[in-house]
Amino acid sequence: MQKKLIALAVASLASGAAFAQTNVTMYGIADVGYIYSSGDAYRGPNGNISSGSNAFSGLQSGILSGSRLGFRGEEALGNGLKAVFTLEYSLNLDNNTGVGSGTGGLYARQQFVGLSSATLGTVALGRQYSPGYIATVNNDPLGGALVESQSYLSAQAKMTITPNSAARWNNAITYTSPNWSGFSAKGIYAFGETAAANGSYNDKLTDINANQMFGLGFNYANGPLNVDLVYQSRMNVVNADKSLVTGNYPPGTDNDINEYYVGASYDFKMVKIMGSYQKQNDKNWTNFDSNLWSLGAVIPVLSASNIHLAYAQLNMDQNSCGLLGTGNGNVCGLTGSTNSATLAWTTALSKRTTLYAGYVWNDNDKKSITPTTGGLGSSAGPVAGIGALGQTNNTLLAGIRHTF
Repeated sequence: MQKKLIALAVASLASGAAFAQTNVTMYGIADVGYIYSSGDAYRGPNGNISSGSNAFSGLQSGILSGSRLGFRGEEALGNGLKAVFTLEYSLNLDNNTGVGSGTGGLYARQQFVGLSSATLGTVALGRQYSPGYIATVNNDPLGGALVESQSYLSAQAKMTITPNSAARWNNAITYTSPNWSGFSAKGIYAFGETAAANGSYNDKLTDINANQMFGLGFNYANGPLNVDLVYQSRMNVVNADKSLVTGNYPPGTDNDINEYYVGASYDFKMVKIMGSYQKQNDKNWTNFDSNLWSLGAVIPVLSASNIHLAYAQLNMDQNSCGLLGTGNGNVCGLTGSTNSATLAWTTALSKRTTLYAGYVWNDNDKKSITPTTGGLGSSAGPVAGIGALGQTNNTLLAGIRHTF
């Protein structure tokens, strides 16, 4: 009996030593709030207002920060090398979806595993943030909040340099450098893994070079100053309407979509200012070239509160409608812009709990367009479904965020 107890004690100590080498952390964010958004009905080229309402009232998950549940960990492998992993999944607190409840599988924000060295950097494989995600969060007064001006305009312009899902890339390999006196860099390559219409990967039916993505980002962060430079490209983009096996558009004949970004912020303590400019060059069939600039500020007030200010303008350019022809009325051959302003208040009740409230103003001119699957375009707005050509809409919001 005594031998058994000794054996159990030794096994327990050995097990504890093994577990001590692997650190796993569970973390998450629970964020939900109320949104009311309304605007004028669509105004046509003659100024007439169409019938129908244009309003939304309800709860929304992840307004300030996307609600999530995640696990990350590392294991020391010796000689300064360690294995790392992250598994992070989206949660929608308002309608009981997320994690494993999606019809297409998990709502994964990140899923990767890799090797990391303090002197050599980190290589990781899986679904990961592109450099554009990190840069836009760095230089945004609300850290890439769902309804903040730069955030929703970049998302609705189909940019991948955005603090939203388009900046999370599947099938990706990344390299992240160490920090060299404030300088760091990140590179990402994502395989297209394009299947033919029949679901096969026969090289006679599909192009293994289609739909690849590449990105490179540079960051300098030292004291109050932060600067980001980003280049991202979607290569040999195969549009949904161009079959891989039939028609006049064989694989590999589509064009790249290239994006460029520069952003910076400086913290004067009494106020933190920031700004960014980005451009998307898309020479595919809808020819949605665009550029987006933004300015912002964070002003500390009282002991644990901040005022957040932002202004952004999205300029869209559809000079040619390609396959759509010329019969699309207000869309083809036009350029337009959307202007947005955000005013928000955040108050930290503790290190983990934040109350917030805000107002978003959005104004689309009569030629304002953002791309859709069909290519006909629709106007921008901070709430899905609220936004039309020639429309001004207003959004009020308030909520609570808790991190753990």
